[in-house]
Amino acid sequence: MRWLGLGAVLLVVGCGPTPAAEYGEELFGDSKLSESQYNTFSCATCHSTAATPPQGKVYAGLSLHNVASRPHWWGGYETNLLDAVNFCYTAFMRGVTPLTPDDPKSRALYEYLVSISPDAQAPAQPFTLVKDITDVPRGSAEWGADVYRAACQDCHGEAHTGKGRPSKLAPILPEVAADYGVAFPGVAPGLVFIEKVRHGRFFGVGGNMPLYAREALSDKDLGALLAYFEL
Repeated sequence: MRWLGLGAVLLVVGCGPTPAAEYGEELFGDSKLSESQYNTFSCATCHSTAATPPQGKVYAGLSLHNVASRPHWWGGYETNLLDAVNFCYTAFMRGVTPLTPDDPKSRALYEYLVSISPDAQAPAQPFTLVKDITDVPRGSAEWGADVYRAACQDCHGEAHTGKGRPSKLAPILPEVAADYGVAFPGVAPGLVFIEKVRHGRFFGVGGNMPLYAREALSDKDLGALLAYFEL
């Protein structure tokens, strides 16, 4: 169920011993947790650690408050915490070799996750994946602009220009939709966009983009985003 037998580990970092949880917190916010030179994601890119996520920010992943105490993760798909972490690590952070229980980085990360899990009997969190893609009603473009800033801008930069995006591997939105007709002939650009948002990197259309479950991004928010993009 868990990483086992780690205890209160001290790791030698820099000039002296650093408490494992402290080192794990640093790794949590550092894209260099992954060895890939092309990775720009950290755990903090997709996850809040607050019991109540901050206003004005939409994370692709659930909050990790109490994560180490949950009975399962990824909507029941994973029943081992390290496996759940490695799912993100290999699928989205471009990690080639999964973290192992005795890796100092994974040990420190575990101690940090335990430190933000005060409830020993925390319930599993709902995580509803959209299996079959269908169109959604368009909403307010003004609201869609807010959704873009909250959910998309950190990775894709400012709309139309990409200014501020951490990597050129992240396409400029919504301009990338002009390429959809070549890659997906006969498919409405809005549906391609919904596919990318709901399934991320899966089915080969989302690069290494994380997926958005309904708990993270509602169909109403998604429809507003499409209205903002005029898709």
